[in-house]
Amino acid sequence: MALAIGGIARSAVAVAGLALTSIRAPDERGQRMVLVAPVLAAEGGSAAAAPATVAGGGVTLRSTSVDLPDSDRLFPGDSEADAINNNCLSCHSAGMVLNQSRLSRTDWQAEVDKMRNVYLAPVAAQDVPAIVEYLANGPSKGK
Repeated sequence: MALAIGGIARSAVAVAGLALTSIRAPDERGQRMVLVAPVLAAEGGSAAAAPATVAGGGVTLRSTSVDLPDSDRLFPGDSEADAINNNCLSCHSAGMVLNQSRLSRTDWQAEVDKMRNVYLAPVAAQDVPAIVEYLANGPSKGK
């Protein structure tokens, strides 16, 4: 499944009082994601060395691979779905979003703003109005 990800998706994780950043990047098929996960070293010792590890200050970061489920489903609606397909499928499946309860335009705007501002989703600012429109009204009839 090819995902349109504009750069590396960013998300912050707080673990044991330390702010760490996970790095997610799809492989050539867009399915395998590389996640940096924390592994706390024992006091006075170190965590077992694994490929792609970084250690410092008593914390070791180790790369981990995750296989994501394959889904070819896109949001329906031809060009009116371009903004949501290009921005939202990097984190959400179309099926999950399309099965949400019907929300008002104001509620969808708040959800999109939360994804961008709280979760730092890589959603292009110029696409926000089209995404909110799509979520509030769904695809046009007859497409």
